[in-house]
Amino acid sequence: MKILMATMGLDIGGAETHIVELAKALKRCGHDVMIASNGGVYVEECEKAGVAHFEVPMNRRSLHLMVKSYLQLKRIIKKEKPDVVHAHARIPAFICGFIKKTVKFPFVTTAHWVFDTGGALGKLTNWGDKTIAVSDDIRDYLIENYGMNYEDISITINGIDPEKFSSDIDGSKVRKELSIPSNAPVISYVSRMDEDRALVAQHLIEIALELDKKIPGITMIITGGGNVFDKTKSLADKANANLNRNCIVMTGARTDINEIIAAGDIFVGVSRAALEAMAASKPVILAGNEGYLGIFAQDKLQAGIDGNFCCRGQAMTQGETLLNDIITLFNMSEQDLAGLGAYSRCVIMEHYSVSRMAEDALAAYHSAMPAKRFALSGYYGFGNAGDEAILESVCKTIKSQDSRNVITVLSKNPEYTMRSYPCKAVNRFNPFSVLKALRGCDILVSGGGSLLQDATSTRSLLYYITIIKIALRYGKKVMLYANGIGPVTNTANRRRVKEVCEMADIVCLRDPDSLSQLKSMGVKRDDLSITADPVFLLDADDRDKSAALLKKANVPEGKFICISIRKCAGSADLDDRIAAACDEVYEKFSRNIVFIPMQPIVDAEASRGVMRKMKSPSYILPDGCNAHQMMGVIALSDATLSMRLHSLIFAARVAVPTIGIVYDPKVESYLSLLGLGSAGTVQTFSAESAIAAFSNIFQNHDSCVSSLAEKRDELILSAKENEKLLKKLSAGE
Repeated sequence: MKILMATMGLDIGGAETHIVELAKALKRCGHDVMIASNGGVYVEECEKAGVAHFEVPMNRRSLHLMVKSYLQLKRIIKKEKPDVVHAHARIPAFICGFIKKTVKFPFVTTAHWVFDTGGALGKLTNWGDKTIAVSDDIRDYLIENYGMNYEDISITINGIDPEKFSSDIDGSKVRKELSIPSNAPVISYVSRMDEDRALVAQHLIEIALELDKKIPGITMIITGGGNVFDKTKSLADKANANLNRNCIVMTGARTDINEIIAAGDIFVGVSRAALEAMAASKPVILAGNEGYLGIFAQDKLQAGIDGNFCCRGQAMTQGETLLNDIITLFNMSEQDLAGLGAYSRCVIMEHYSVSRMAEDALAAYHSAMPAKRFALSGYYGFGNAGDEAILESVCKTIKSQDSRNVITVLSKNPEYTMRSYPCKAVNRFNPFSVLKALRGCDILVSGGGSLLQDATSTRSLLYYITIIKIALRYGKKVMLYANGIGPVTNTANRRRVKEVCEMADIVCLRDPDSLSQLKSMGVKRDDLSITADPVFLLDADDRDKSAALLKKANVPEGKFICISIRKCAGSADLDDRIAAACDEVYEKFSRNIVFIPMQPIVDAEASRGVMRKMKSPSYILPDGCNAHQMMGVIALSDATLSMRLHSLIFAARVAVPTIGIVYDPKVESYLSLLGLGSAGTVQTFSAESAIAAFSNIFQNHDSCVSSLAEKRDELILSAKENEKLLKKLSAGE
């Protein structure tokens, strides 16, 4: 994704460090990250990490600067077209909210702290489409003070980079720079020196004289800048004068916080800085303006987490308590201090990784994005089990990528389709409904199945081509999803297929023969993908359900084979030949015969026509069985005889050997792909050829199953490529 973060500035501070680490983590994940702010000391670090920076003066509540920021940020958003805008402070969020009124974009904010909501300040706040809070109590505050919905607020953590902050970092350079002896006991403290942040820094200065008596040579490194820095430094200068040495070193704002922390023996502070010290395995005293938790150890973990390590809800910091805890730490053995530090780092590694923070942000971004709208075009709503299985698989794929995605199916039977799948549906023959569906979608998914062929009729081919062209004319993305191409014999039709296949955004094909068909038409694009039929991603019913279905069809217990046939032009006496083959299978191999009608009524009539001509008993599954039920029954059989392509695919999915009767090149293509044989075409099929093929299967059953299972597994992986390609198209890649 392209992500634009907006914040006040990038100077020293916990929120600022959070933003910098988040931006770098998202960049490492492969996202394009930009930051707009008034600038600051962290700009260079961001740019070195490949995070672009735009200088926008969003750091003050000045009408002039806010108008200027509005105009600048709006230009940036229009030019860069970010997938999401993420604001991290009140002024940037307020400005982004105004921009969003005219320039639409997914908008996320992060609440790093609680704000004054009195007077006009409450009106300066815009929490976007989704909000990230850095602790549970901040989420509660947002709900109570802003009336926000619980489900619109997610929780994140102050993610820490455990490589940047670790016990391996050397603090000797900082000690040398600040003229601190290598053996001096040192306290590190990091915080903004603002009125509402600097209380503990002032406490440290107040107790410096007493600490010097108890811990000779002690030095404090106080890091951070802000609106009370000068006042606090004046207090430190007086304390140093009284001690007649440089006990308190105030560094001002720094970016080398990891080295500042490394230079200390213990750390005093709260929030992100405390977590960074914990990552560096330093013993930590949690003390801040909002409360005091004291020496961090296992018994303080839950209280620390609950208050985001800011001590909210705890008793206020007192100088005497702070003094006693510092003395306690410096009187501990090295082993006990190391134990405290090791535990602190374990807490960071388990609860506060920077990768977790990036994952939280990405989840919020996705939830803020509007749901994608898909239109599905195929041979849907006709009751054909194979095409209905394709539809189920495609719907499942789309919903698995984002449950909010909206699917509209162009169906022969919209009511049945909506009852059966998680989708809307419109009548595929109603031009007004179809146009509305195509105009309202983001992506048209055409297929799977053999849609682009004129063996059925030119009229059928023109229908699917027209749907694709209308979607393209509306500016929609188009994916041909695991299509079987051909046969296309008419010269004009071949030209039409070539045209739409070159215009579609993604074309993936279910078999190599379809690729050959497109190449023979002159399609020259080099991104054509051979995947596999999406039905390979569906599962069969379990054994008990399948056995119950067989019992319902009055099939006696024992071995059986499955037969799937259809009516086919140019196949005189085919019924007689299939009936003869079934009788011989029953007599020679002692297998019962179970017919599986793939298309209600039509296939059932064809099956019963054969059954009437058989001498041996036979059985038929009831109309209306779905793909899972059919696959479950096939899984219990020893073999199948298939005319229908998807009965062949159902059998392959459950690794049951199959003999094909070829009525269409697509059947021959998949038989070849699966390494299976045929008993001839509809013209050449005979009982003898069928018996020879069944004999081979039954004699080599285990090796046939093993070989088929291996190819099946390859095709399952190939079918998953359809999902990946659709996901890339949805993401705009």
